[in-house]
Amino acid sequence: MTDSALDGIKYRLGKPEDIEAITVLIQEAIQEMEKHGIYQWDELYPATADFEADIKKGNLYVAEENEKIVALYVISSESDEAYNNAEWKYPRETSLVLHRFCVSPGFQNRGIGKKVLNKIESQIRSMGYDSLRLDVFTKNPYAQKLYRNNGYEARGFAEWRKGRFDLMEKKLYSGLQHS
Repeated sequence: MTDSALDGIKYRLGKPEDIEAITVLIQEAIQEMEKHGIYQWDELYPATADFEADIKKGNLYVAEENEKIVALYVISSESDEAYNNAEWKYPRETSLVLHRFCVSPGFQNRGIGKKVLNKIESQIRSMGYDSLRLDVFTKNPYAQKLYRNNGYEARGFAEWRKGRFDLMEKKLYSGLQHS
């Protein structure tokens, strides 16, 4: 994927030299979540090794504003075995999975999460897929609100080390969408 800009945000594949900034962003996000009583991520997950592997696979993307990483995400066809717990509405072959989506705390509450999510959906459509799957921690009201307000529907749940996660899915329509 080449660099592209939308609303002043540039999107590109993550590079090995981004690891330090990504690690700092994730540490800041963990601290911010914990301030709100959300204990979703920690020193075990997501780890630097996860992001290094994502970069090697070529599926980690960063969103930059003024050359600073403001968000990151991973899109792939890979999913945990617990994804089999869901009653998916759309075929796996037409779906990709969103992992480790994170907006830098310094850039939150500015609509960047929604902008980046819209870009992810557009990117996935341009790759030839027409649905997106993800999991969201049930005790993270901010992430729950973002996904539910943007048309994602719960199809089941997974129980992982930190608790229950909703398994969600959205049909991605081509053409104009109303926000």
